[in-house]
Amino acid sequence: MIFPLLLTVLTGTLFQVAVVTGNSGNFIWLLELHRGKFGRINLQMIYPFLNGFGLLMLGITGVMMWLTTRTKK
Repeated sequence: MIFPLLLTVLTGTLFQVAVVTGNSGNFIWLLELHRGKFGRINLQMIYPFLNGFGLLMLGITGVMMWLTTRTKK
């Protein structure tokens, strides 16, 4: 669940650094990874939903774990 989120954050950040330094043309592959295109595997249509679902699940499980540890004390 966390892999799509980490990949999106890392590739987006690194591509923005490339844009600021003026090297964005050399790093278009980062933008393709950021959008969910992995070579022949094109997930551009469902990749945002995978990211959203992963973030939602991480939030829900985090709150559940927090509530579980709070009630045990």
